[in-house]
Amino acid sequence: MSDIAEVQSFTVTFIIRRFNPETDTEPYWQDFDVQMYSTDRVLDALHKIKWDVDGTLSFRRSCAHGICGSDAMRINGRNRLACKTLIKDLDISKPVYVEAIKGLPLEKDLIVDMEPFFAAYREINPFLQTSAKPEKEHIQSPEQRARFDDTTKCILCAACTTSCPVFWTDGQYFGPAAIVNAHRFIFDSRDEEAQVRLDILNSKEGVWRCRTTFNCSEACPRGIEVTKAIAEVKQAVLRGVR
Repeated sequence: MSDIAEVQSFTVTFIIRRFNPETDTEPYWQDFDVQMYSTDRVLDALHKIKWDVDGTLSFRRSCAHGICGSDAMRINGRNRLACKTLIKDLDISKPVYVEAIKGLPLEKDLIVDMEPFFAAYREINPFLQTSAKPEKEHIQSPEQRARFDDTTKCILCAACTTSCPVFWTDGQYFGPAAIVNAHRFIFDSRDEEAQVRLDILNSKEGVWRCRTTFNCSEACPRGIEVTKAIAEVKQAVLRGVR
């Protein structure tokens, strides 16, 4: 039996934007040198820093498998999930910059106040609305399900919304994630309140604020075609649901 090659470790410099509202007037950058493996993720680095170097470092995370969406942050200037960003996919010949997502109030270090994001989400009525009370399963055809399947993948991480330049400059804009979740119900054949959601999104802070920069689609860790979904909602506002 041949010997298994030893996995090599290497040092990666992480420069993290820190902020403690109890002691700091402005955010500042702090660097950490961390021993990593190519199979490690950015979340692993944050854990090592918090557990072994500086216990005051604050960030959100839960499942660590790209499902909960709680560890969205800016890594080298791009919105990503820390648990899905492999070290081997980064240029570690340079420092790795990590900071909180933009456009939402900064609370501490990599943590932002998500309430404005969820307020927009709640406003589009993100739940099935129907007067029907079927006595058995409400059947959908594969084609009917496929119509909105892509937008069911949203995990509400806010990566798309906080990558949007319009959202950065206009705190009233619903943002891509809210529109994606409206899309999921607007095109659901079982739902009866599509027009209500379309009327909400036809407001001045709705779909017409989108400038089609594709930042949202590029930022989505689930691969949702966010810009396409927004375009389909725009078409539904003008022509009705098809």
